[in-house]
Amino acid sequence: MSSNDLDGRRAVVAGGSKGTGLATARRLRDAGAEVVIIARTPPKTADALFVQADLSTPDGAASAAAAVAELIGVPDVLVHVTGGSRSPAGGYAALDDQLWEEELALNLLPAVRLDRALIPGMVARGSGAVVHVTSIQRRMPLHDSTLAYAAAKSALATYSKGLAVEVAPSGVRVNSVAPGFIRTDGAEHLLARRMSEGGITREAALDDLMQVLGGIPLGRPAEPDEVAELITFLVSDRASAITAAEHIVDGGTIRTL
Repeated sequence: MSSNDLDGRRAVVAGGSKGTGLATARRLRDAGAEVVIIARTPPKTADALFVQADLSTPDGAASAAAAVAELIGVPDVLVHVTGGSRSPAGGYAALDDQLWEEELALNLLPAVRLDRALIPGMVARGSGAVVHVTSIQRRMPLHDSTLAYAAAKSALATYSKGLAVEVAPSGVRVNSVAPGFIRTDGAEHLLARRMSEGGITREAALDDLMQVLGGIPLGRPAEPDEVAELITFLVSDRASAITAAEHIVDGGTIRTL
């Protein structure tokens, strides 16, 4: 991808203050886009506009959408990276109603609310590109530790597919990217939890997690920049015929067709 493939485009990255979100914001900027990051905490960079908001709440999503409209108008690119898991280990029995609501509020509803606010402008203009970051756990949930997260990401993937079919005739493309094990702060927190619970080293926890996933044929987790590269391609004109598709970045973890 040339450095100016997104020259003049206006991009929004929800959940763009760290990890894959921050890597995506930087990659979009490097491709020429003007980038707005939405997150609860500021990114450790001054390279993008920043809107502070908690997208897990209706008010936070509404205020973020209003701020985006004021800063850049109707975006050309919208990337949803907001998500994560706060649930304890222990399987389904450890998940009460509040935990289920929190996982849905963090992993599904931010995209639904922000899309509802921003995509109508794209539709009216007749162009736009949206990417929802889901997870391979929607196809292989880890029942002991992240079951509610996996279910929420599965719902996000289904929503993404339906939305893509609806808005494609209006020139708006919607795709999803499903990462596997990515070397982010969230992954490090999961490793730390497994180290604490099992009394094991980081190396042992990493190996254990890779085995729980069924192994990673590539032999390593992916890097945030590698996911960001795919997202940037999908929102560029080079991917102008790609919509309503899921793209997996997992080093070969999922072996089924």
